[in-house]
Amino acid sequence: MNSLQDSNPYPVPELPRIPERTFRITDYGAAGGELLRTAAIQDTLDACAAAGGGTVIIPPGIWRTGPLTLHSRINLHAERGALVCFEPDFALYPLLFSHYEGNAGWRCQAPLDGEALSDVAITGEGIFDGSGEAWRPVKRFKMTELQWQSLIASGGVLDEQNEMWWPSGEALVGEAYYRRLLEEGQTEMEAYLPARAYLRPALLSLRNCKRVLLEGATFQNSPAWCLHPMGCEQVTVRHIQVRNPWYSQNGDGLDLESCKHALVEHCRFDVGDDAICLKSGKDEEGRRAGMPCRYITIRHCTVYHGHGGVVIGSEMSGGVHAVRVSDCLFIGTDIGLRFKSARGRGGVVEDIRMENIRMTGIIHEAVSFHMFYAGVEGSEGYDEQSFPVTEETPQFRNITLRNITCHGAATALLVNGLPEMPLAELTVENFSAISKRGMVLRYASNLKLDRIRLRTEEAQPVKMHKCSHVELIRSGELVITESPG
Repeated sequence: MNSLQDSNPYPVPELPRIPERTFRITDYGAAGGELLRTAAIQDTLDACAAAGGGTVIIPPGIWRTGPLTLHSRINLHAERGALVCFEPDFALYPLLFSHYEGNAGWRCQAPLDGEALSDVAITGEGIFDGSGEAWRPVKRFKMTELQWQSLIASGGVLDEQNEMWWPSGEALVGEAYYRRLLEEGQTEMEAYLPARAYLRPALLSLRNCKRVLLEGATFQNSPAWCLHPMGCEQVTVRHIQVRNPWYSQNGDGLDLESCKHALVEHCRFDVGDDAICLKSGKDEEGRRAGMPCRYITIRHCTVYHGHGGVVIGSEMSGGVHAVRVSDCLFIGTDIGLRFKSARGRGGVVEDIRMENIRMTGIIHEAVSFHMFYAGVEGSEGYDEQSFPVTEETPQFRNITLRNITCHGAATALLVNGLPEMPLAELTVENFSAISKRGMVLRYASNLKLDRIRLRTEEAQPVKMHKCSHVELIRSGELVITESPG
């Protein structure tokens, strides 16, 4: 059987074309220490752009700065020993029309921000820190009682239920204020300024850019999502580390949204939400834009904590096509391979191949297909009622999982398809799992299972409900072993 990589038809993305000029931020007035160096660093970026592009070097040191606007034909290179700390002063972050969680709208400028650029890179072995603790709310159930009390003592405010801590009163009231403006159809930027503390940005936001490279650096402690290329083409992400606290709200690692021709390889993630996630807009807005995420290769990546190792959804209304994932390791993630959507999304997810995935210590499902996603990890709720099929009905089809190994999970494989649109054409080959429960399959059609080995605590390791055209190949190799006792 040919390996997934041998059959991968996607060319390697084009790398940025950066002129061989060098600009050092210290030549433009930057000096380490307690003072903000935003102007000096931005002046260096601007001067480099004015000269036609080149490499901007951030030397070793601690550099405090506000948000930075990137330019075309520039490589921002942070040397080993450089720590770039983005100042947690909301007034430094103007509101820009951007994207977040699948919708366009006003957000605070990302600390690393660029739009409609070509040939942009961030490289080196330095660290970019988003000071996310000044922006993010924290849910009480994610902390021990001692941690919770320490957090409260640090300042901030609690919601009425005492279940959510906010770093400021402005952020707390900003949520309701922001949602009211959306309901009223308010579009003026000035109207959203009072909610600035709530409109936390991604650490890096690149919108509609071509030939992007992220290599070598560490990106950590983001206010919201960490890395968010949106509508970008020819994206290469390699040898980076992405770190967020495990309790960080919306602390995704890498969200490739509506991107085309992307390669993610040899990266490490330890984050507070989904680690590597593919998206394409949300609901009607995403369907109207019609910008699928496609021709994506993910390989040789390691994920430690995260809600999902490699994830598709839940905002996938523009579609996700032609994805190849191979040779990845997940250690202690909530879910391993995760596919999620909901009625109302619409969109088509198809031509997905995932191979040679190893997992251990998975908290919920090793592999999860959940069309009733409600934002709660481990939730298995589903609906027996069938609804009419419309453009709002999500479709997941033509998906192959091969050579998957999991040592420890609550459930080996969960499929919750829609009654009106079952998960279609799922092939699982050479899948081995040690888990409390085996396979729970609901609303799937044309399901092919080949060489499945399960060791479970339940007496019935495979449960099916409203599945059709299920093919069990080489049944003699299907091994179901109950744990002792």
